[in-house]
Amino acid sequence: MTPSTIVQIRPETHVEGRHAGKVALVMGGARGIGAGIVSRLAAEGARVTFTYASATEEADALVSRIAETGGQVAGIRANSADRAKVREVITDVAAQEGRLDIVVSNAGGGTKKRVEALSDDEIDRMIDVNIRGTLDTIRFSTPHLHAGGRIIVIGSVSATHFPDDITSIYGMTKGAVASLVRGMSRELGPRGVTINNVQPGPVNTPANPQDGPFGDTLRAMIPVGRFGRVDEVASLVSHLASDDGAYINGASLDIDGGFSA
Repeated sequence: MTPSTIVQIRPETHVEGRHAGKVALVMGGARGIGAGIVSRLAAEGARVTFTYASATEEADALVSRIAETGGQVAGIRANSADRAKVREVITDVAAQEGRLDIVVSNAGGGTKKRVEALSDDEIDRMIDVNIRGTLDTIRFSTPHLHAGGRIIVIGSVSATHFPDDITSIYGMTKGAVASLVRGMSRELGPRGVTINNVQPGPVNTPANPQDGPFGDTLRAMIPVGRFGRVDEVASLVSHLASDDGAYINGASLDIDGGFSA
């Protein structure tokens, strides 16, 4: 990892909280749900490193906001579809910090179209980032996690819920992630490491704004009558990463206001 990839060196400050003293790595954390998770873990005392693929301005702004409140955070530019870079980031963070306690695999995305309308590149991109990128994050981080370690994957209710005719391939990739988490819980549990899959439904983010072109349609499908908030997803992730979440393992937890009910 070269110095030019670091957004900002962590300030030498300490925030008390339930994650005090822990080291967290969030893959895909510059904006949206990822940024909310980074902010929450840092606010609760973790030393957080996050990656981003291209959102340099958002990453800089996030680091500045957290540093102003005394949080400990750094950002690294890394594409989660780049296997060598994922391995390098995880190895370097664990070596520099001397430990790794919390790993959040949030990098992902997709193109929602009918199967016949999807290009080869669009399909390959979803498989590379959503499935292979998640798998690489898990397999490269597990050697560095010890008893009490936590892996949280950010999946999607699309793994099992199909409200339209344009999410089949995206949903397939998220279903694979849910299956991977269940299997890995058997491997990691005996070591005292848990792994869980958080599956958001409609959440108000720049990529899916509640006042966007699909906002009214989606809102009508949500029993509680509103989009979720980023901080609500971050709260669930923080719970799973804490000692209070130690008996939750291999679960896929919907956080969607009843959207998939």
